[in-house]
Amino acid sequence: MEHAENFRAGLIGHKLSHSFSPQIHAQLADYEYKLFELEPDEVGTFLQNGRFDATNVTIPYKKEVMPYLTEISEEAQKIGSVNTITRTAKGLKGDNTDYFGFSYMLQKSGIAVKDKKCLVLGSGGASVTVCAVLKDMGADVVVISRSGEDNYENLDRHKDAAVIVNTTPVGMYPNTGISPVDLSIFSNLSGVLDLIYNPARTQLLLDAQKLNIPCLNGLAMLCAQAKKACELFLNTQIEDTEIDRITAKIAEDSENIILIGMPGCGKTTAGKALAEMTGRQFLDTDEVIVQKAGMPIPDIFAKYGEAHFRKLEHEAVCECAKKSALVLATGGGVIKTKENYDALHQNGKVIWLQRDVNLLATDGRPLSQQSGVFKLYEERKPLYEHFCDTAVQCNEDAAITAKNIFAAFKEVIR
Repeated sequence: MEHAENFRAGLIGHKLSHSFSPQIHAQLADYEYKLFELEPDEVGTFLQNGRFDATNVTIPYKKEVMPYLTEISEEAQKIGSVNTITRTAKGLKGDNTDYFGFSYMLQKSGIAVKDKKCLVLGSGGASVTVCAVLKDMGADVVVISRSGEDNYENLDRHKDAAVIVNTTPVGMYPNTGISPVDLSIFSNLSGVLDLIYNPARTQLLLDAQKLNIPCLNGLAMLCAQAKKACELFLNTQIEDTEIDRITAKIAEDSENIILIGMPGCGKTTAGKALAEMTGRQFLDTDEVIVQKAGMPIPDIFAKYGEAHFRKLEHEAVCECAKKSALVLATGGGVIKTKENYDALHQNGKVIWLQRDVNLLATDGRPLSQQSGVFKLYEERKPLYEHFCDTAVQCNEDAAITAKNIFAAFKEVIR
């Protein structure tokens, strides 16, 4: 780690609560790195009067900052977008490290673009950089914008596209669960890339996975451009191997560990032990439902029925699962609502806790008592198998189970 005492850096953008940049730069060097959320009319004042030595720039200001800079690198001028600003003796200098970042992401994805038709969704600063990289790699590039000649209303003219790259914020935290395009209209897709990295799997990427299309999120790009930015900040050189190390660490640290399984299998007890062991926040969707409804779950079933409860459960899942770095315990029937699959997998790995059916508690569990626990298990087993990324036996000792869950999680996150 580079040491840079008293060096002040940061990131400017509009909405930054989703950003992993501080964690990444903390891995790269020992300097202050802050987030600066700015309104459009605050950008100029910040650049002219802000107390910083260097800053990164994210959407929607990668073009807007350029008039305030004294010097712009040749690459940034060519691209027409700046994402890195350093303070020099002459004033503020703008660079573009996103070019390197997207090039690295494309390489890591293994998706070939030469002589292929690539649709780039969005026309902002990130789009300009992505288009530059794709063209330099021999791709046939088409930009899709809201009001341009090629837009979201006439996508069918490009249904032969081989690669789609999303540079828009559609699907980004906290507005997850939506996709900028319907992938089913494209019959020739061989790759989907999304510059968004939070959630780890946008709806666009989840849809690509269902269609068995190779895809990748933007975390590798973020880490790669941060490495290049850090080199500019400190006038130093950092090995590219650091990109992969940091990408893997951020992915592991931010991914949710989600527990599913039969009622009474120990999800809450093991989950709390795991949260304490890992320093993660623990949430339980059943507790969220009870708090919002103002009544215990058996009373919700008795008064409103199962369908109403499942609706409340889905809302709780959507609210909790879009967050990061959680241990999330879910109700036994969470797998009965198919929409919960995407919500849970957008930012987490799902682990099925298994316990001998004879040992499952039924107190306070309406469906276990109503249907009988063995019948309930046989009905739900195929759904647990479909939803989970891996399975772990739930031991009577919560601490041991927690260790086993974390070991299984580390295997599937690789």
